[in-house]
Amino acid sequence: MTSPDTRAARTEAVRALEAEFGELINRFRRIITENAHRVSPGMLPGAYKVFTTIVRREGITLSALAETLTADKGQISRTVRELEQLGLIERTPDPDDGRSSLLSPTPFGLERLAEARAPQESLLVDALEEWPVDDILNLTRLLHALTLGERPSA
Repeated sequence: MTSPDTRAARTEAVRALEAEFGELINRFRRIITENAHRVSPGMLPGAYKVFTTIVRREGITLSALAETLTADKGQISRTVRELEQLGLIERTPDPDDGRSSLLSPTPFGLERLAEARAPQESLLVDALEEWPVDDILNLTRLLHALTLGERPSA
């Protein structure tokens, strides 16, 4: 059983962590918004997220994309059409299911994304320049466990 002092300390520590996550999220939102505009002027951050998910999960179906993003399939479908019209992604027949298509980035899309990311490419590397590699790996391990809702491994 956790003592009241330990419980209060844990609660305060979690609140401080939440505040830091809030600041980090705000910073990344600005970066994502800027990157989206560099990929295509007027692109919304949501479309950028769809696009980067397609890039990361090349060969993904529309259904799997909607599930991955926990988003409405109709909204994802509209965004995918917009990304296609911009020449950023393409559909190819799914060899496992003739009724379905696989979404992949086009060479043009990959080029636009690389150009959009270039201004901030070294941002994280520079921010962690003075950190020991073991600390970076430990933070990665801890964030992964938090993301999965698991207790971190030793």
